[in-house]
Amino acid sequence: MKTTVEISDPLLREARKMAAREGVTLRTLIERGLHRVVTETKQATPFKLRRGSFKGKGLRLELRDASWDRIRDLISDEHGG
Repeated sequence: MKTTVEISDPLLREARKMAAREGVTLRTLIERGLHRVVTETKQATPFKLRRGSFKGKGLRLELRDASWDRIRDLISDEHGG
């Protein structure tokens, strides 16, 4: 398939030099790079947020309507802050 891609002039010059040094076409070099990015992306493990509750009890009832400032103060007090 043919497509048009805009590449910065300095990057294109470096890519052409590299392709010439390696004795390959610019197309081959670009395809190699795209294959590498696609492979790395597929292999990366997606981020999964762990469960945040402690012992399954969740937020204390007395803090249900508390402001974040109040919650931070309690945390600080409970941990010697």
